[in-house]
Amino acid sequence: MALIVAWKKGPHGSLMVVTDETILGKKFEEGRRQLDLTYKFYVGEVKSKAETKELMAAADQLHLTGKEAVALGIELDLVEVKKILWVQQVPHAEVVRG
Repeated sequence: MALIVAWKKGPHGSLMVVTDETILGKKFEEGRRQLDLTYKFYVGEVKSKAETKELMAAADQLHLTGKEAVALGIELDLVEVKKILWVQQVPHAEVVRG
């Protein structure tokens, strides 16, 4: 499994964007919900699950898109299953740390 990891700096600290490699560059729409993974925002470096897990500890905010990315957030007890947004069977979750 490969994940795409991108780092962003913002007014509220560091944002780590984690996206499943298999969905990068695609767009998903369902009703008024949309996940548009064609934006440069999602472009980053290919990382393994282990590398991504290690990097997640340093992020103030996480933006997780795709089954593998969100599963990793759940595994690390960062994402509540009931708060996952689904668009065409693609999960998305955001995490803001204290």
